[in-house]
Amino acid sequence: MTVDTSPGTEDDQDPAVAAVPASGTQAVDAAVQAAETVLTRRFGSAIGLVEPEALPGSGPATVVRARIAASPFGLPRTLVIKHYPDAPPRGAADPFAQEAVSYQLFTALPAEDRMCPELLAHDGPLRVIVIDDLGRAPTLWDKLRGQDARLAERALLSWARSLGRLHATTAGREADFEALLRRLGGFVPDEDTTPAVACARLPTLLAEAVGVTTPDDVRAYAENVCEASASSPYRAFSPVDLSPDNNLVTSGGVHFLDFERGLVRNALVDAAHLRVPFATCEDARALPSGMSEAMIAAWKAEVSGVWPALGDNEVLSAHLLDHQMLLVWVTTWADLGGAGAEVRPNRVAALVSWWRDLGTYAERGGRDEVAAHAREVAKALDARFGPGLELPLYPAFR
Repeated sequence: MTVDTSPGTEDDQDPAVAAVPASGTQAVDAAVQAAETVLTRRFGSAIGLVEPEALPGSGPATVVRARIAASPFGLPRTLVIKHYPDAPPRGAADPFAQEAVSYQLFTALPAEDRMCPELLAHDGPLRVIVIDDLGRAPTLWDKLRGQDARLAERALLSWARSLGRLHATTAGREADFEALLRRLGGFVPDEDTTPAVACARLPTLLAEAVGVTTPDDVRAYAENVCEASASSPYRAFSPVDLSPDNNLVTSGGVHFLDFERGLVRNALVDAAHLRVPFATCEDARALPSGMSEAMIAAWKAEVSGVWPALGDNEVLSAHLLDHQMLLVWVTTWADLGGAGAEVRPNRVAALVSWWRDLGTYAERGGRDEVAAHAREVAKALDARFGPGLELPLYPAFR
């Protein structure tokens, strides 16, 4: 959650911009100091924060919940601080800038269209963000590992609706996002090249790892999908990290957190996760039969007003198959060591399940060559790492 930095001499420095010490307590203190400074500047009167509580996180930010001691401005009683002590290398994406700009984009929207906490203040030189505290609401992951299948189902449908609304309300806002990012000194990320790399290299990896040959027509289809995806007209904001522990289940619906990788991209890349649920999560599990279709319907209801073509089931299904295949290929390439990682045994059952599902959807979509290849890969993965691999359901559905 925090980044080690060397403590400097603070006697002649502004405390708010002094080097952040490495210890947890000092990092929390530095975050609170930075937040007090930016809030005071924002509202023109001293605002003190008390009872700081460090919150867990895996990114580069120190995350703190704190209570406002006293304020005449009607601010919430508690707020959340995200402090990024280290600037990124030159030319690299800046998680602080991407998160701050993401919140700026949403805070400009009406409250009913805001699928995240409200941005209260931020500062580039201090590298601090202060946002509304949504409280101790459960996450989507809490619902999935709970004991109530009905509550988990409702949470998943709410998540899909919120994802669709997030896409619908930010469609056509790419120029705004990039302008805000440049203004804050952020680096506008290029289109992700990972899908292109995976499509080029996965066939060789499959041949070497499990002895499956990828037919030329399947390879060509994957390459065409990859190229078309990068130029898709269905572009909108994406949190990128769609992990269930980054989504709070509130009475007003699911709200998204952690925009450190947030950017504008093809919304169908996100929608593919409705068929390959939480594919990028280390501990991805299975959903019950019919759940993905219900989630897709919820997402479609939100976006079809902005993108009418996606209201046609055949058009939407074709797009989803394309991006489902792309997601399965990218995930398989990464999990089988294509990105330099070792094969993780707990992920192989997920890969087997996702390739089987790809075969089923491809057959329904009339892509027989893709279906046959997907089933061959699933069978070969099971034989190589199994046999008899089955992806368990999330605990709530067992």
